[in-house]
Amino acid sequence: MDDIQKQLQLRLKEHGLEIGELQLEQFELYYQELVSWNEKMNLTGITDREQVYTKHFYDSVSLAFYTDMTKVYKLADIGSGAGFPGLPLKICFPHLQLTIIDSLNKRIGFLQHVVDTLGLEQVELIHGRAEELGRKEGYRDSYDLVTARAVAKLAVLNEFCLPFVRKSGMFAAMKGGDPRDEMKEAEFSFNQLKGRVKAVHPFQLPVEESERHIILIQKFDKTPHKYPRKPGTPLKTPLV
Repeated sequence: MDDIQKQLQLRLKEHGLEIGELQLEQFELYYQELVSWNEKMNLTGITDREQVYTKHFYDSVSLAFYTDMTKVYKLADIGSGAGFPGLPLKICFPHLQLTIIDSLNKRIGFLQHVVDTLGLEQVELIHGRAEELGRKEGYRDSYDLVTARAVAKLAVLNEFCLPFVRKSGMFAAMKGGDPRDEMKEAEFSFNQLKGRVKAVHPFQLPVEESERHIILIQKFDKTPHKYPRKPGTPLKTPLV
């Protein structure tokens, strides 16, 4: 274990989350594959090892500081890109049944390679659009927790993500700076999609102290039949 790995372990321990040697090895393998594949396809603009550990791994797992992940069984990560936050959460909480949905097949190929390399089980990787999968039985109204990190504005994300959440489950939108304007803009979509803001947790990343916000949205009823609308519509015509 080197200093960067030790730093991650200690920072997580400060929040009551213990990770062992196997998990540190998995994070390191993940980092190596991310950088290797990034040379042939655009996965991330961040490749410095210390920054990947902070801005991708620690940032992804920060959701567990504000949500009891031991009570989450089915997790869906929408528009996961290079696997954030879904895969770091799965590494730290192996019991999770994780579904990752991404619209780019090349990224799904990378994620499948990472899942195989790390020996992760109970991970479903799907190439597809959230608007289509959010209408399918087995996905709609099915997940304890749904996440999205740096994907789109909240009014759009609500339509992408809330259809997957089971009644009384939670959608966690992981954002950078102050989300108050986005939240105000998203009020209509909350009402339409049966979501209610439960909490907003601001925090700062270690060292550089950049702002982060986690918005926890609880779903109080099943998704109305007309949502999500057809692919492309939520982005073009958000529910505002």
